Amino acid sequence: MTNNPKRYAVLGAGPMGLMCAMELLKHGHPVDLYERDDRIGGMSATFDFDGMEIERFYHFICKPDQPLFDLLDELGIRDKLRWTDTKMGFFYNGKLYRWGTPLSLLAFDGLGIVDKFRYGLHAMYAKSIKDWRALDKIRATEWIRKWIGQRAYDVLWRSLFELKLFEYSDQISAAWIGTRIKRVALSRRNLMQETMGYLEGGSATLLRKMEAFILGHGGRIHLKAGIDQVLTRDGRVDGILVGGERRECDVVLSTAPIQYVPRLVPNMPPAFAERIAAIRNIPVACVILKLRQPLTENFWMNINDASIEIPGVIEYSNLNRVGPSILYAPFYMPKTHPKWAHGNDALIEEVIGYLPKLNPAFHPDWIMARHCHRYDFAQAVCPPGFNDMLPPMKTPVEGLYMADTSYYYPEDRSISESVAVGKKLVNVALEIRA
Repeated sequence: MTNNPKRYAVLGAGPMGLMCAMELLKHGHPVDLYERDDRIGGMSATFDFDGMEIERFYHFICKPDQPLFDLLDELGIRDKLRWTDTKMGFFYNGKLYRWGTPLSLLAFDGLGIVDKFRYGLHAMYAKSIKDWRALDKIRATEWIRKWIGQRAYDVLWRSLFELKLFEYSDQISAAWIGTRIKRVALSRRNLMQETMGYLEGGSATLLRKMEAFILGHGGRIHLKAGIDQVLTRDGRVDGILVGGERRECDVVLSTAPIQYVPRLVPNMPPAFAERIAAIRNIPVACVILKLRQPLTENFWMNINDASIEIPGVIEYSNLNRVGPSILYAPFYMPKTHPKWAHGNDALIEEVIGYLPKLNPAFHPDWIMARHCHRYDFAQAVCPPGFNDMLPPMKTPVEGLYMADTSYYYPEDRSISESVAVGKKLVNVALEIRA
C-alpha cells in the first residue's frame, strides 16, 4: 500500500486493462477504468449468439500459461480450469489429414521421409529454445526454410503465412513464429497427445471475477465511456476528457491499441508518435457458425488448398464440449485487401461454401446461426528487430503509459500474456523492478 496515492485512469477494459486496475488497487491507488464498448473483455468479450453466450474471438489455454494460472489462484477459480485432449487436422490439396503427432507426420503423403524428419527436428528445436533474442533479428520464412527445406515450407507453412500476413509474410521475425510453435508443443500430455485448456463458462468466468475484484476494492468501471483526450500541462498529464467532460486524474495507463495514443494526446512529441505509427497491424474478420453437428473431430485445422482462402478453422466445441458445435473461421487481411470491403454476409457465405470441401457430408441445414465479428488490431506485424521497434511503455508525457498486444512479443496472443503485460505496465508506472 502506498502512502501517497495518485488518481489513475486506465483506458480499455480488456483483460490487460482489468489487470492494471487490479494491481493499482492492490497498491492503494484510486482507479477509474474507461471502456468505449458496452461491455468489458475486449477481444475476449462474449456476446449472445442465438441464445448462447460465447466469445467474439476464440481463446484457448496452454500449459505454459503460468501468469493466467497465478491469477486464477488469486481469484479462487483455479477449479474452473478444464483440460481436453484435442485433435488437429491438416487439409492439404483436397484431403483432410490427421496432424500433430509423429505417427500422423509419418502417414502424411505430401512429403518425403527426409522432409518429415527435418520438420520434426525443427519442432523439437523450437520447443527447447529459452532465449529468443537472436531469432528476433532473423526472418521467419528464412529460418523455417533453412530447417525444413523449400518443399516442406511450401506444403506446410507458405499458405499460413500468406493468408494471415499477405504482403508482410516474408517480413516477420523468427522469434514471433518460434514462440507459437513452442507454446503449443509444450501443451501436450505426451508425445502423442496434445492437450488444451479452457475455463468452465468461458473467458467470462475470469472477466466477471476480475470485475468483482475491482468493484469490491473501490475501483470504478465506466462503460460506453472512451477517453476523448488526455489533457496535459507543462509536459505532464493534467486530467482527461470523457464525453466532453473534464475528469481529474494524475496518471493515465492506456491498454487500447497504441495507434490511438497520438490521437488522444495532440501535443505528443512527433518523434514518439512516429515510432507508434511504425507499428502496423492486420485486422481480422472472424466468421462464427453454430452447427447441428461437428464438421470434424478436430479442434484446430490448418488449410493449404488453392480453392480455400482462409488459413484454417477452429472448432471450439471440440475443446469445450458444452452445447452445440461452434466453428470459427478467421479472415486475416490488411484493409488494403479488396475482400476487406466485402460485407459480413459475403464472408459468411464464403466460409459456408468451403465446408463441403472440408467434409463432403456437410449440408447447409446443419447451420443453426451465423455471425461475423471484425477487429482492426488483431495481429501486430512483427518484423526482424521488432523488439527494438517497440516504443517504451513510459511515454515522453509524464504520467502517461501505454501497452497493447504488440507488447506480448515475442509471445503469442493470449489472455495469459494480457495478464503478464498488464502487470508489467503497472510496474513501469510505479517504478517497481520486477
